[in-house]
Amino acid sequence: MGEVAKNSDSSVDRVYKTLHAMAANFEFMPDARINESQLSQKLGASRTPLREALNRLVAEGLLNFKNGQGFFCRALSPKKILDLYEARVAIETEIVRLACERAGDDDISKLKSYLDQTEPTYNLEQDPLRLLEMDEAYHLRIAAMAQNNELVRLLKNINDRVRYIRLIDLKGLRDKNPISTNDVAQLSAHRIILQALEKGETREAVDTMRSHIERRREEATEAVRIAYSQLYVPAD
Repeated sequence: MGEVAKNSDSSVDRVYKTLHAMAANFEFMPDARINESQLSQKLGASRTPLREALNRLVAEGLLNFKNGQGFFCRALSPKKILDLYEARVAIETEIVRLACERAGDDDISKLKSYLDQTEPTYNLEQDPLRLLEMDEAYHLRIAAMAQNNELVRLLKNINDRVRYIRLIDLKGLRDKNPISTNDVAQLSAHRIILQALEKGETREAVDTMRSHIERRREEATEAVRIAYSQLYVPAD
């Protein structure tokens, strides 16, 4: 009996991970109904683990469920994305405030080592996905320093729900601002936040984090427009 339950859990996790990536990357069209039969065949999954995985994604805000109609991909609109960015600002400013209070010297030293290691690569990286991975890793390290697991969970959820738009935004940002090897470049927001953490300057850390996120939020509407042009192929 225990082995059956274990296999069932494993099947749900496998299906969930696959569907999570599909939903986060809008492999389902925005607002489109999900055909469970086709999805079951595509993933080689039976109805029960598929349903469990779909319900988990609904709880996480990556899919929607309508009574009597079934599961749908979430909407993709400027308003939705702006709401998520506002939520991210609220979560990350509280995270960095707590990190200023609770982080130990060893935590800050490890963050500095990570930034020293990745910042040169970040400045030269052209792949938007790799840029996003490095950025998310930095912010999650600060989140861990806040010592609040619920805030970490919320941040990961927000990251999942804005990842597709952020990838488009980062690609556009890199296209508009070619890689520079200028040694006199201004300090990055990540470096300024680190220095504020080192000095215990909570206001500086919070203000920099807020402006860092809000600056990219302003580009969200354009990123959504580009996303639609990429997701939908005009009819002949």
